[in-house]
Amino acid sequence: MTPLPREQFPAVNRWAYLNHAGICPLPSSSVEALRRQAVEVSLDGEFTYAAHSAAIERARVSAATLMGVSSRDVAFVKNTSTGLGFVANGLEWAPGDRVVIPDGEFPSTLYPWLALADRGVVVDRVSGPLTTEAFAEKIAAGPPPKIVVTSWVQFGHGRRVDLAALSRVCRDAGALFCVDVIQGLGVIPARLEEWGVDFAMADGHKWLLGPQGCGVFYVRESCLDLLRPLEPGWNSVVHREDWDNPAYVPDVTARRLEGGMPNIAGIAALGTSIDLVLAAGIEEIWSHVDGLCERAREGFAGIGATVLSDGDAGYRSGIVSVHVDGIPIPLLAERLKARGIACSARAGGLRISPHGYNTEDEIDRLIVAVGEERG
Repeated sequence: MTPLPREQFPAVNRWAYLNHAGICPLPSSSVEALRRQAVEVSLDGEFTYAAHSAAIERARVSAATLMGVSSRDVAFVKNTSTGLGFVANGLEWAPGDRVVIPDGEFPSTLYPWLALADRGVVVDRVSGPLTTEAFAEKIAAGPPPKIVVTSWVQFGHGRRVDLAALSRVCRDAGALFCVDVIQGLGVIPARLEEWGVDFAMADGHKWLLGPQGCGVFYVRESCLDLLRPLEPGWNSVVHREDWDNPAYVPDVTARRLEGGMPNIAGIAALGTSIDLVLAAGIEEIWSHVDGLCERAREGFAGIGATVLSDGDAGYRSGIVSVHVDGIPIPLLAERLKARGIACSARAGGLRISPHGYNTEDEIDRLIVAVGEERG
C-alpha cells in the first residue's frame, strides 16, 4: 500500500513518474476541482463568488496546517518567485546591506537579491556542503546580514538544510530568515513557525501536487509590517468589498499581500491536493518516500553508478541524484522517457524524485533501465 492512493494519479497508467521535483501530475480530485469551479462560473458568474471565497479560506487553513503555521500568516501567490520578490522588494534597504545565500541556488531564488545591486545590496554566497557551520562561518565573515536566504532542499542534488539550527544562527546574528520551501513542502514534515522561519514560499506544482502558477507564501506575524505591499488592491484592505471606501487600511493578516482577484480555480485545486496530502499523513508520505530513495541509492550503487546526493538522515530529501558513466545524462533522461520513466537531468546528475504514490517496483524498473541504457 502507498500512503497516497494510486488511483488518484492516472499518470501511473503511462509512466513510472519520478519527477516531482520538476512538475507533478495532477491528481484526479484536483482536476475535478478545477473543472467544477469553471463550470460553476460558466453557469452562475458572480453568484458563485461567496462559495468560492469560502473554499479559498478552507484551502488557506489546509496550507497553514501543512506548513505548521497560523492561517492568518499565509497568503496565496502566483508562484515561488512572487513570494521571493515580495520579500526582496518589500523590505527597506540601505547601501551595504548584506544578503547571505548558498552558491548554486536555483536561479529564481538568487535573482531577486542580485537585482538589488543598484541599491547597494551585497550578496555573499555560501560555498561547499551546506552545513549550519558553513552558513555560520559566512554570516560571521562580514557585517551582520540583513537576511539569510536558502532553499530548504537544494534542487540539484537534494541536500536538505537544517532550518531550525540555521534559524538560531540567524537570530544570534540579528538576521531575518527566508526559505524557498518548494522542494520540501508536501513531502517532508514542516514546522516553519516553530523552526523560526520568517518568510517561506512555494509554488504548488511540485511536491504539493497542485497546478502550475498557484502557490503559498508564509510571513511570520512579527515580520508582516516589515514588508511594503507591492500590489495593493481591493482584496488587500480590511474593508474589502466596501467599494465606496477609498481609505487604504491594509489587512492585519498576510492577506494584505494578495492584491486583487485571486486565482480561484487554481487555489481550489491546490487546496484539494493539499487535503489529499494531509489525509494520507505527511509523516507517512515522508517515511514512504525516504524508503524509496534509499532503495534507489542502494540500487544505483549496485550497478556502479555514483550517488551524488547526501544519504545522511539529517540532510537527505525526496531527491536522489546520480552520475552514470558511459552515457551523457541528458541523453539518458531522454532514453528513460522513451521507456516510460519520468526523471530529469540536473546539476550534472540524473535526478529522481518519487512521491507517496510511487512503488518499489517503479524504482526497481528504473535501476534496470539505467543499467541497460548504460550498456
